[in-house]
Parts: sequence; C-alpha cells; structure tokens
Amino acid sequence: MKFLTVQLFVALVFTGKILFAQTYYLQPDRVFDGNEMHEGWVVVVAENKIAEAGPANKITQPRGATAISLPGTTLMPGMIEGHSHLLLYPYNQTPWNDQVLKESDAYRVARGTVHAKNTLMAGFTTVRDLGSEGAGYADVGLKKSIEDGVIPGPRMLVAGRAIVATGSYGPKGFDSDFAVMLGAEPADGNDLIRVTRDQIGKGADIVKVYADYRWGANGEAAPTFSIEELKLIVETAKSSGRPTVAHASTKEGMRRAVMAGVETIEHGDQGDDEIFKLMKEKGVAFCPTLAAGDAILQYNGWKKGTDPDPERIVSKKSSFSSALRAGVVIVAGGDVGVFPHGENVTELEMMKDYGMDNVAILKSVTSVNAKTFHLKNLGEIKSGFLADLVAVKGNPLKNISDLRKISFVMKDGVIYKQE
Repeated sequence: MKFLTVQLFVALVFTGKILFAQTYYLQPDRVFDGNEMHEGWVVVVAENKIAEAGPANKITQPRGATAISLPGTTLMPGMIEGHSHLLLYPYNQTPWNDQVLKESDAYRVARGTVHAKNTLMAGFTTVRDLGSEGAGYADVGLKKSIEDGVIPGPRMLVAGRAIVATGSYGPKGFDSDFAVMLGAEPADGNDLIRVTRDQIGKGADIVKVYADYRWGANGEAAPTFSIEELKLIVETAKSSGRPTVAHASTKEGMRRAVMAGVETIEHGDQGDDEIFKLMKEKGVAFCPTLAAGDAILQYNGWKKGTDPDPERIVSKKSSFSSALRAGVVIVAGGDVGVFPHGENVTELEMMKDYGMDNVAILKSVTSVNAKTFHLKNLGEIKSGFLADLVAVKGNPLKNISDLRKISFVMKDGVIYKQE
C-alpha cells in the first residue's frame, strides 16, 4: 500500500492526472483502426493491451471494467512521429548553432523533458528521434527516463549522435585550429564500421547517416559519402538488427543512399519521378519533413500566404507530388524541434495541402509508420496490440485539423489525458 501511495504521488507530481492501467470499456462515436473508419465501435483495454474492438452491439462491457464515454470523438491508435529531435527547439527562439555550442547537455535534457510531455499530450505516443544534435547520447537517457516512469513522454526510437562525413557538418565558421563541438559524429572509410558499432553499443536503436549536406563549393547541398561507404554503415547496422536511415536532399545523395540499402530517406527535397521510382522498386520509404523547411523560411522572413512560394517550397511540392505518383511509402514525420514540439500535426496538415488524402495521412501516422519502423504491436487497434490510443474531437477523415483536438491520451494502458 505504501509503494502504491508513493507511486501515485510521483505520477501526480510529474504528469498531473493519471489513472493506472486496469480494464476499460471505451465508447467513442467512431474508431479509426489504423486502416479504416468504423462507426459505432467500442474498444476494450485490459491492462496494457487491446482486448477487443468492434461494434458496440457485439461487445459488452466486461465485469469490473471502467466505462469511459467519449462522445463526439474518433478513437484511433496513438500517433507515431516519424522524425523528431526532442533535444532541439525552434531556431527562431535560439539558433541551432547556439543550441549545440552554448547550451549544456543538462539544460537541453531539461527542455527535452518538457518537449516529451508536450508531444505525448498532442496525441503522439511514439517518436522516431533522429539525432541528439551535439548532445551525445542524451536521447538514450531521455528514452530510459520515460520507460522507467520518471517523466511522461512517448515511446522513443533513438539515433544517438548520427554519422556525418568529415568536414561536412556544422557548426562551422570558426578558426580551423579551434576544436568545435559538432552536431553529429564524423567518420569516413573503414572507420565507419567502428563508429556504427560504437553508436549501437551506446544505445542507438537506429543508425542515421547524412548522405549529403551543405558542403558544396558554393555552400549548396552535395553528396558526402560514396555508395561503398554507405554500404559499410548499412551492413554493419543490419547485422545487429537495426535499420539505417539517411538524411538526403539531393537527387544523387538519395540515389546513393537507396542503392546502399537504407530503409528511409529523410527530406528528399530534390527527389523526382526517376528517384522515387527507384525507391519504390527498392522498398525504401520517404519521410518528407514538409513542415521544417516551411518553418525555417518563415523564420527568415517569408510571409506564407502573402508572398510567392520560395524555390525551396516549389521544390518540396514537386518532390512530394512525385512521391505520390510513384506510390512510394510515405511516412509522416515533420522534423519536429525545428518547429514546436506538440505542434506535430502541422506536418499532417501540410501533407493534406500538398495533395495527400485524409485516409492515407491517417494511415501514414499510425499503421504505416508502425510497419516501416518495425513496431509490430503498435499503430493499429486490434486484439493483442499495445493500448496506445488517442481520442480526437471530431472526425479527422473529414477534417485533418481535428487531430489537433486531442481529448484523451492512453499509452501502454495508462491514461495521461482525459477531458
């Protein structure tokens, strides 16, 4: 009894209203199960798993279960953020260079705990966090603190330091005799095997590599690694059962990464019909991160909706359209951290604006992301899956922005939000 009291006290201090895992009979207006919408369904949660889901006239309330009425809502799987940086925050508040160079890891982790809670309360119960950006393996510690119940937050897949080619990544612009902390770990040639193993050994769930970056002769993006180098990373990670994902914005950087065997391409600004056809053939998914570039341009003075679209936006719209035409798997991921944590739905709204239909977006942020990220018991509402569930006021199949109206959040059978 004493342990339960202490546990409850800690839960209340850190997260506010939390109800511990038990049996629930959830009664929304409708259920999106990760694939399609069902009117009049209910969901039974037992401990941390989904026990049943189906028509209300066929599933009765179990004895002892707590009934929770969710009128006017759509119940759906907890959303999965495909590209986040919980240890970053918007660059219009503090530039990326200053976050990396001037802020201690302790300070960044303290902010990260707030970002984690905001993400969870926004209905995103899992994140793929793609790099600590100069904070070492602080993302590994943040993940463990959430898993151990020290702080509230989403499930995390983490990439640790990430890998860049020597001389390519920032911060830059300093005396060459001065050792500057970088936003990722540099490595080249056969040393990539050692670095990949080291990052895995220190807790990386995913190996992230920058297949290109802004190191061209005139500061433009250009490929950084050869296909052979990229293959060293991919094959080393694969032998441990881990995927490799690639930051790639140029067509050639994308091509090399695809041919090397990465699982997802992040950004893909210059992707065209040819490269997305290749991605489709090789089974490589696309994470477009539409909202990040949009936010950066606005920070730099672009008045969205008033000014003409900058070249970067024109290119992004073109690449996204090419990906849709090619039928490549599109995972939902916004590069959150460039814009505020908790505003993750911005990416989904932009996917809609750029031509993706609502059901495809809902699938992308749930079942498609789960499958692509090897989350075998998440992303769908079906018996035996983990009870990560959110309710939104309204019907996102009709209005994708209804995903901003989160009224209920459950992760692992525990209620974190109930309005």
